[in-house]
Amino acid sequence: MSGLHNLKPDRVIKAFMRAGWKIRNQTGSHVILTKEGNVNILSIPVHKGKPIKQGLLRDQIAKAGLTVEEFLRLYSTRYQQTKTTG
Repeated sequence: MSGLHNLKPDRVIKAFMRAGWKIRNQTGSHVILTKEGNVNILSIPVHKGKPIKQGLLRDQIAKAGLTVEEFLRLYSTRYQQTKTTG
């Protein structure tokens, strides 16, 4: 099991932001992320109530220069901090 199923778009965006990506703009239902020094542009779909599909997420993770494990650590960071502090 990869752990990339049923991930929420807003938390996916925050995970990429923890890795240094910044929101450039939003085009329709897609949030566009850029990072200085990286030529790639990430496009994350934000459809209310729908998780991001695994194939798309794997592609975005690779473009960001991360491994799946690194991404999942960034994704769960806030949840773990909230769980231990709150």
